Amino acid sequence: MCHICGRYFHLLCLIVLVDVAFSGKMKIVEEPNTFGLNNHFLAQGTRLQARTNPSPVIGPPHLHHLAGKCFSYIESTYKYEFCPFHNITQHEQTFRWNAYSGILGIWQEWEIQNNSFTGMWMREGDPCGNKNRQTKVLLACGNSSKLAGVSEPQTCVYSVTFETPLVCHQHSLLVYPTLGEKLQKEWDEAEQARYDGLITDQGYSKLLRDLFEEAGFLKRSQPKPEEPERTQKAQQTMDQCRQDIEKKNAEIERLRALLSQHNIPYDLSPVRPKAPVTVAVQEGQRLRGDTGLIADLL
Repeated sequence: MCHICGRYFHLLCLIVLVDVAFSGKMKIVEEPNTFGLNNHFLAQGTRLQARTNPSPVIGPPHLHHLAGKCFSYIESTYKYEFCPFHNITQHEQTFRWNAYSGILGIWQEWEIQNNSFTGMWMREGDPCGNKNRQTKVLLACGNSSKLAGVSEPQTCVYSVTFETPLVCHQHSLLVYPTLGEKLQKEWDEAEQARYDGLITDQGYSKLLRDLFEEAGFLKRSQPKPEEPERTQKAQQTMDQCRQDIEKKNAEIERLRALLSQHNIPYDLSPVRPKAPVTVAVQEGQRLRGDTGLIADLL
């Protein structure tokens, strides 16, 4: 009898152990929506640690209300959470004890091309070899605000497509209207200087980058100089260009007067290339200096 009781007791223990094992295995705890970082419901050692603080909320004003919201996207076994103007994270949806959860980037700056905001750069994510993970968020028109796709074109460099009706208007991502009056004036002056030939295209691009950095759209590549000194140097450069043009114009007028004084004719029209004159050469004849090939006289 005791032998039967013992077997029954062992069988009961086995059933309990199996039940506990399966119930523990099926339990999935979702991370609450806390911008993907520093969830206070998680153990201190498992919280995601940001390497830097996000940049300020800046850019097209109608996109600012996206700050404080998060958008999830699940692909295969991974869940991505994008929080505009904050960060983007990745969470592996698996039963493994060491499932990956990490930061793919912290909001840093805009990407600007042809006077348009073309993407949001999330940088300084978790380490990946000898660099940090980073993500470029591409903005696309859509019926609702949502993540529409995630890819990894380069190792630890991710590309995310974010659809929203806020960018469907053709002028919704223009840079110029988002600038203050002062910076708009500086842009106008740079545009005029390039048109007048006072600066090169490279110089124009440099002026625009400095302008976008001052607006806060781009991270500064070098420490910001003192504002009065920078403005003074830019003004001196423009004044110097104008003085050089005035000197050249004065020299041209002096030469014109000198030619007129000595009755020397001159033609102000641009020199045009003369049409080639074809010289007919009889068979067996050669032009002076010709080694045997018939050439056109210019």
